[in-house]
Amino acid sequence: MALSETDRVLLDKCLARKPRAWEDFVDRFLGLIIHVTNHSAQARSIRLTAEDREDLCADVFLAIIKDDFAVLRHFRAQSSLATYLTVVARRVVVRELLSRKSASRLTAAGSPEAIDNGEPERRFQDREEIARLLEELEAPDAEVVRLYHLEGMTYREISDRTGMPENSVGPVLSRARQRLRQAGAEPSPS
Repeated sequence: MALSETDRVLLDKCLARKPRAWEDFVDRFLGLIIHVTNHSAQARSIRLTAEDREDLCADVFLAIIKDDFAVLRHFRAQSSLATYLTVVARRVVVRELLSRKSASRLTAAGSPEAIDNGEPERRFQDREEIARLLEELEAPDAEVVRLYHLEGMTYREISDRTGMPENSVGPVLSRARQRLRQAGAEPSPS
């Protein structure tokens, strides 16, 4: 889908810093950013508090305005603005979730900080369970699942890392999920 006229006008107004342009932009895309945030967290079995969600959405909008709207200036209108912002938001949210998860791993599992960090206590066990399940998959498939679900990489990033064609990543993920379902081992989504 190409860039709509409405989005083109809104984008132009934002980049020209017209009055109310940023507020209109946020009003138009806030629902999308919230959806991407929720979906990205859910895909990684991470429960978000309302404050976490607000912080992650704010991180996305800060990334958009950073360096004088550099993210919007790099938009080449080869897709809809919503599609482009979905990719941007997902990358920001996944990066933040992974950095928070890494920071929480540095804290001892039994310490009060680990319990109060906003994640359920079971989070560490879930990661171990996923690692155990990955052992049941063949090496190339397990690597793709690990890169996608645990490291938050995009299909393109997985393709670059593994040498697998980008359009093969989705089918590998689907087959791996099917194998885990058949084994009765796939973790249920939260």
